[in-house]
This record gives sequence, C-alpha cells and structure tokens, in this order.
Amino acid sequence: MSGLPLAGWWDGGDGILLPPNVMGAVDRAAIAAGTPGTTLMERAGRAVARVITGQVPPQPVTVLCGPGNNGGDGYVAARVLAEAGWPVRVLSLVDPLELRGDAAWARSTWSGPIERADTDLGTAGLLVDALFGSGLARDLDGPAQALVRAMAATGRPIIAVDVPSGVDAGSGAVRGAAARAAVTVTFCRARPGHVLLPGRELVGQLVVADIGIADQIVGQHDVGLRVNAPARWRSRLPTRTTTSHKYTHGHAVVVGGPSHATGACRLAARAALRSGAGLVTVACAPDAVASYAATTAAVMTRVVDDRGALGRLLADDRISAVLIGPAAGVGDRTLDAVACAVSRPGTTVLDADALTSIAAAPVASRPKLHERCVMTPHDGEFARLFSFTGDRLTRARAAAAQAGCVVLLKGADTVVAAPDGRASIQPLAPAALATAGTGDVLAGIVLGLAAQRMPVYEAACAATWLHAAAAQGRAGLIADDLPDRLGTVLAAAEAQPLPEDVA
Repeated sequence: MSGLPLAGWWDGGDGILLPPNVMGAVDRAAIAAGTPGTTLMERAGRAVARVITGQVPPQPVTVLCGPGNNGGDGYVAARVLAEAGWPVRVLSLVDPLELRGDAAWARSTWSGPIERADTDLGTAGLLVDALFGSGLARDLDGPAQALVRAMAATGRPIIAVDVPSGVDAGSGAVRGAAARAAVTVTFCRARPGHVLLPGRELVGQLVVADIGIADQIVGQHDVGLRVNAPARWRSRLPTRTTTSHKYTHGHAVVVGGPSHATGACRLAARAALRSGAGLVTVACAPDAVASYAATTAAVMTRVVDDRGALGRLLADDRISAVLIGPAAGVGDRTLDAVACAVSRPGTTVLDADALTSIAAAPVASRPKLHERCVMTPHDGEFARLFSFTGDRLTRARAAAAQAGCVVLLKGADTVVAAPDGRASIQPLAPAALATAGTGDVLAGIVLGLAAQRMPVYEAACAATWLHAAAAQGRAGLIADDLPDRLGTVLAAAEAQPLPEDVA
C-alpha cells in the first residue's frame, strides 16, 4: 500500500457536518465575500497534493479528472505533483474542452498531455480519484461506472478528492459504483456521507483540508449536524463535588417486566448506576422482586402491580428519569406505564417493548411525547413507528420532528436527532455490540445521564459514544461486560480538552 494508512480515520475537528447543498452555499458565500472560486480550487488541489507528498515517496501517479469542479481540483493536484518532480499521467472522462468555469481554468494550468479515460489505467502505483465529488446527483452509469469499477479492480491505493466517486455525500449511499479510497481529502468541513454507512467504509482515512473559508461563513450556514464526540457534550457531563449526595445525582426508575424476563432490566439498571445516577429503583411485580434484589445490591426494588401504584411511585419529585421498555412486555400495561411516565416532569426513555406497544396502538390513542422523551429504536422498531424512508440521518431527523422528542436510531452508524433539527452521527460503533442485551445497556446509560439532569439530547449523544467506547478492543464481549467498563470510558471522555465552541 506504499505506506498509505487504511486503519486511521478522522479526529472530528469541530465536528460540523455540511450537507452537499449547504457546502455549495458556503462556497458561494466565500466567493461573494471576496475569495475567487479559482483561488478555492487552487487551494483544494494543493491540499490534495500536499497529503500525497506527505505520506508516500515520489512515484508514478494517475489522476482521473471528471466533468466538473472535482475534476478541476484534480488538474491542480496533477500540476503541483508534476512541479514537485512526480511522474503524472492525467486521464479525463470527458473532452477537456467541454469544461466550463473554474474547472476550465484549472485544466488550462495543466501543461501536460490529457488522455481520454478508459478502463486501462496503466501501471501507476497511485490513483487520484477526481471524477465526481459532493455534487453527484444521480447514479453512475455507462463509461463513468465502468471507470470507477476499473479503479476498484486495480487494488492500488486511491486518493479520493472530496468523496470517493459514486458515494452520495449527503447520505453515504453508493450510487451505481464506488471504489474504496485509502485516503479521502475533503475541504472546509466533512459531509454526512463521510460518516454514514456505507460511505464511511469507502472513505479510508479522512483529511479535512482548510482552504481558507472563514469559520464565520460556516457558522452562518450551520444546520446543526455533528459527528458525535466528547467535545460536543463533555461540558454537560454531570460532576460530583464535596457537597454532593445521592439525590444530587438523581433517582432513576426502570419499569420492570415479568419475573421470567428480568435480565434486560437488570442490565439497564446496572448501566444507569455506572453512569452516575445517585439511586436506581426497579419497579416490578411482586413475584419479580427476589430476582432483582438478588443481583445488584445497589439497585432498589419497589413493588408496582398496577398503574395506580406506578403513579404513586412517580409522584415523588426526586425521581428525575424513567426507563420503560426492556422486557416490559407488549400491550396495554406497558402503554399505560408510558402514559403515566410522560405525563410527569423529568425524562422518559422509551426502548424495546415500549416502542412496540406504542407502534401497535392506534395513532389517536398513543401517549403524547415531548422534548424530555428519548426513543431508542433499532431499524425494525423504527419502521413500525414511522413511515419515513431515505437515509438514516433524514429518517431520524424527520421522526424527531414528528414525535417532538429525541430519537436515537440505533445501528452501526447510530444517529441521535433532536426535534429542533440538531443531529449527531456516531462514526465508529464496534461490531462487538451486535449481541443480545447491548441495547438495554445503552438505554440504561441514557437513563443514568438524564437522571443527573444532563440535557436530554446531550445525554443521548454521550450515552451513544460511551456505549461504543466501552465495547472497543476486546473479543468475546457480552452485554454484561459493558456497565463495568463505563467508569474507564467516562474518565477518558472527561479528560478530553474542551473546544471554544461545543455547540
């Protein structure tokens, strides 16, 4: 691989994600503010060349240029590499004389030959993919698709400009074909498609290059999308002081299910404790008390055999968060518990059977949720609750707006969305989490943080990151392992430096 990294990724920077249409508006605003488009293109192409020369020794390189500004970036990179003494071959997918605007200018600065691209990519050890960038609006077909497939078939390291050609920069979807890059160099800020699957697995190492667009311009176009990382919520994590007592850090309640299915609630309750909740109570039927009481000594139990008993328990204003769902059972009893919980102050976390019970109920009789609620569906549960289609980010944001609450859409690229439009994408979720009970642990972490009065959206984002971090780096993981790792990963999150802007 000539020294190009495949295992690395992106550290997130300030974490702002700009969808393709928003990035286009940012470019136009920068040009209107006095930076010519040709200057931005020159800086972008030089950034690509700089990444290449900084990672590998001089060697033959083939630059594949497309019909738009992505191709223009490629022409600049080719010129800079050639000026540095690299052997450079340029292939164009279209007649170079057809280029317009800034791309035509960039082509004019390249003095070497330009060959018409075909599927014979020669023997160069390195390929630069400057065919299609964030502006791609349709599936690749014909010669373009064949060329991208030919790139992939070479097995050689590819440097992608902006985004691997064929990856939708907004959704991460593959549009016709895409070749996996060793490194992707994008500009100003990352796009959602760099983080969402399957795009994330095709990006390789992501480098976000500064091309001189002011942070003020980015801020004016910020639509509230972020990569999930401690910098986003670290300042909101609960902290203990010398004057703290257990009620300072909240009383969390897990509504338990039948006696033969206590494992899920026990996992959630333990995770809530390990997340810092001052007290955790499992509200359960009389025949389940012994099972809960015999496992985690620090978890309290309370007999709740009907809605009236649950209402009396939740009337205690020291109870700051409630979780309903893990092995709770599907039906009216669980639906009644949801209605009781959401009618009181504090946070309600809805998972598993609570979501299925809501989905099974007529829309008119479903409990009305609000901004202090968190739903934690996986894709199957989401499909039963909502009719939205499209990529995960779009679906989660639409669902949060419709439901009026935070939606944590679980998966290998978990999305946390708030009803006000903010959303965060978890970039790296270990495959080890694909085992029974890990979702119950995640719900318990959300519960534990929210019980300590961490803002609901930030609590869901933090829980998602902590959950993934706790699963890193060990084979044979089971859900029972995760709660006891939370202390270590919480300490790691708290040690992260705080940026000036953690919005």
